[in-house]
Amino acid sequence: MSASKKSFLPDFCSAHLLLGIVLSAELLAVVLTLAADRPLSEFLETLALRSMLVQWIAVSGTVLLCALKTPLARLPSIRAALLAWLLLGGLSAAMAEAAWRLLLRHAGAGDAHQRLLVETTGITLVVAALLLRYLYVQGQWRAQMRAESEARMQALQSRIRPHFLFNSMNTIASLTQSDPDRAEQTVLDLADLFRANLVDSATVSTLERELELARGYLRIEQQRLGERLQVEWDLDALPDHVKLPKLLLQPLLENAIYHGIEPSAQGGTVRIVIRYRRRRVNIAIHNPLPERSSTRDGNQVALENVRQRLASLFGDVAVLRATEVDGGYQLRLVIPHPWRS
Repeated sequence: MSASKKSFLPDFCSAHLLLGIVLSAELLAVVLTLAADRPLSEFLETLALRSMLVQWIAVSGTVLLCALKTPLARLPSIRAALLAWLLLGGLSAAMAEAAWRLLLRHAGAGDAHQRLLVETTGITLVVAALLLRYLYVQGQWRAQMRAESEARMQALQSRIRPHFLFNSMNTIASLTQSDPDRAEQTVLDLADLFRANLVDSATVSTLERELELARGYLRIEQQRLGERLQVEWDLDALPDHVKLPKLLLQPLLENAIYHGIEPSAQGGTVRIVIRYRRRRVNIAIHNPLPERSSTRDGNQVALENVRQRLASLFGDVAVLRATEVDGGYQLRLVIPHPWRS
């Protein structure tokens, strides 16, 4: 891994990781004590001394790696892992020497000092190597999952129905002679949609940006459908910088027009209601419910697309529901805010 890439080493400053290391270190101390050739009567005393030494090494090593997380993150993975491994080995030797001088020297005999240094350093190096290998495999797996998730998100959000492009081009062509200004506005709105879809690689947008794209899309459809399409907006006071998946509203509005407006000779009204309640953004899109014989296929495909994108970013926190309300069809989204990516 190059130096410019994120290190596979985790954030050792996090409380949950420190707790996991402390518990794992205590488990290691118990295993080493059980494996030692000592009388059972000395078990608790031996466990206490060994736990103290192991915890010294574990906590001090975690603090050391936490302090060095920034310079380690700048190094390639192999160099960062090797440096962390050597630092932990040196730290364990220093801790073993301190334990010997402070607590064990008076009870030691013969080669006990040397054996303590060798055993402590050797066990630490073996455990550290296994830990770093585990973290490397986990880092590779997480990087692969992120790459696959980003690729899936790009594929999902790039699905604009071909018929929308063809209809838009026909609308532009018909307006070119009769109303050049409206034709120009339609071209700008269409370009804005495709720019957001093809140029911007980010998967996260804002509610303000999504409303801007949604209004542009609806202007295009109103140019094509004329009086058959009526749009009502009902927006409450909304917080700033609400995070949304990119191009979330446009496919839902396209779905409402494709299934609710186009099949009806009389057309109808698409109503968009957005409220902010209890740290949740509630978005409702309502469209007429055409006769069953006129209902088109493909409705569930669009909704499943949106559900997958919501799940990729929010997990189970975001909700998308489709229901029949007041003789029409309503999509309701509930998205958390504030939301940390």
